[in-house]
Amino acid sequence: MRERVRATPFSVFRGVFGLLMAFGAARFMWLGWIEDHYSDPIVHFHYWGFGWVEPFSAEILYAIHWVMLLAAFGVMLGTRWLYRLSALTLFLTFTYTELIDLTYYLNHYYYVSIVCALLCIVPSPPSLWDREARIPRWVLVVFKFQIAIVYIYAGLAKINYDWLVLALPLKIWLPAHDTVPVLGPLFAWSVTPYIFSWFGMLYDCLIVFFLLYKPTRIWAYLTVIAFHSLTGLLFQIGIFPLVMMGGTLIFFDFDTRPQLALAPKAPIRPRERVLAAVLLLHFAFQLIFPWRYLLYEGNVFWTEQGYRFGWRVMLMEKAGTATFYVKDSQTGREGVVDNREFLNPHQEKQMAMQPDMILQFAHFLGTHYAEQGVQGPQVRAEVYVTLNARPSRLLIDPTVDLMKETDSFRPKTWIVPFENNAENALSQ
Repeated sequence: MRERVRATPFSVFRGVFGLLMAFGAARFMWLGWIEDHYSDPIVHFHYWGFGWVEPFSAEILYAIHWVMLLAAFGVMLGTRWLYRLSALTLFLTFTYTELIDLTYYLNHYYYVSIVCALLCIVPSPPSLWDREARIPRWVLVVFKFQIAIVYIYAGLAKINYDWLVLALPLKIWLPAHDTVPVLGPLFAWSVTPYIFSWFGMLYDCLIVFFLLYKPTRIWAYLTVIAFHSLTGLLFQIGIFPLVMMGGTLIFFDFDTRPQLALAPKAPIRPRERVLAAVLLLHFAFQLIFPWRYLLYEGNVFWTEQGYRFGWRVMLMEKAGTATFYVKDSQTGREGVVDNREFLNPHQEKQMAMQPDMILQFAHFLGTHYAEQGVQGPQVRAEVYVTLNARPSRLLIDPTVDLMKETDSFRPKTWIVPFENNAENALSQ
């Protein structure tokens, strides 16, 4: 894998990726999301271990996004030190903005941060326009392997009772799009959600293998375009379809000319050994971490313990309502909280169905009302959640004082288990 091959596939990959990142940064500013996501909200939900990440002022955040946009162009067009500086800047600015608020977590943001990090450590690429430039073959393998993890793990996550047997949540989502031109009437058919569910699972599990095999590569890429175009049309998932359509171009050679004679392999340098160790650790983490949900009892879609960072893409329809009660320990008086005083609609929607965010909000309320004079505030919550159109039921124990609970990787014993009837047992 150390032999040097033409750099054209990687040049196309980084060129398209940089262009899409520049478009994404410009789009974020244009839509006013800096204010909506970062500067206007009173509360920000944090990733575990990243509670220290806070937003700057709106002016500084705009400056950061302009730097991000320029860095994206640097990744697309830069060479040597300019490329290296641009890749590092893009990784730091993008990852910082995504760490500000857990509310806006999406798998494709996680994927983008990973790609940015990998771009920082691979050998400095040549100019986009140099068709004779060469890079080590392993550079291509690194990005192909990362894309393979995204697809295959997304496919494996679809092998569950709700998705394959009940065709949920597609049975809920697709009929709502029956007015889409041409395809709309098909979405009203009762069999369509089942076809889409099974095809989606098989597509995610197998597409990388068809992209790797040269005789099927072009046909596989046409399905990539069709699949991601359709998901982008039906669901609000931003530029993720474009990112995946652009990313999978790395599987193409783009050059039919014969390869030049290979130069003798140079001795492995210490820097290469360190880089190999870093990549080995990265991919070991990528392969193992998504399986951590097996360490927890219960339905992962219900508890969401081990759910994130596992490449589970649009697997459930979940909604909840959360009512918080704050009690003064000295007087015994208890009041109901109006969540809208502190959260925007998107934050409240996401918080009301995710236990760790419920816990964070409870701690925020306890601190806030302590500052308002409530003595030793106790905070409890009544949270009712519906999963894939099932009747809503309690998510957490409403008698637990959440101020006494802390977030960690330990099982959250205050989550009420999903009912263990026959149907739900199969879906776990």
